[in-house]
Amino acid sequence: MRKLAAVIAILLILPGPAGAAVGCDLNDPDRDVARLFPESTGYKTDYISIKSRGGEPLLRRVEQRLGDKFQGLYETSDVPYTVYSIIKGKELIGYIHGVNQKGVYGGIQVFLALESDGRIRLLYFQKLTSRHAKDLRAAEFEQQFKGLDLKDFSSYDVVAGRAPEGSRLATIKNPAPAAEKDFRAALRGVKKNLILMDEFFFRKAK
Repeated sequence: MRKLAAVIAILLILPGPAGAAVGCDLNDPDRDVARLFPESTGYKTDYISIKSRGGEPLLRRVEQRLGDKFQGLYETSDVPYTVYSIIKGKELIGYIHGVNQKGVYGGIQVFLALESDGRIRLLYFQKLTSRHAKDLRAAEFEQQFKGLDLKDFSSYDVVAGRAPEGSRLATIKNPAPAAEKDFRAALRGVKKNLILMDEFFFRKAK
């Protein structure tokens, strides 16, 4: 009984209630920034949520732009998004931002290294729970996203998993046909990531 009471006491004092919003941070920011932006001299970290930047109206707008409803712990309005602004000297040269996306067998952490104008420098899966994770993490697959931006994803149907015929996005090949659902989840995560960055940063700069 004493052991049971001790376990209960520990659970009661652990931070973060059950059902708390789930954020997405780099595991090792210093290492990852240096790897994704080798020319950088530093970075600044911002913690942002839909709730703090616009609340319900912003959430509805993000959902409309995404073409799908936000659901679950990964997509509540109070989810803390961590944005790394990358610096070279005194110049802002890019961003790193990750989102959690639900996959077939668990969460997928979809990170984008973005140029300062919003173009993708690199797609990076920090976490990918899938039987075909090796194929989806292949450099050949990730490199297909280089140079794409929100305009390329604006007409992508995240529910049907369809890109307009003839678009740059339609040329991206799924490296693991047996993992079609995880492939679509990854693309949904990329589009969501780009929309959030546009709402948090790029729209303000225009």
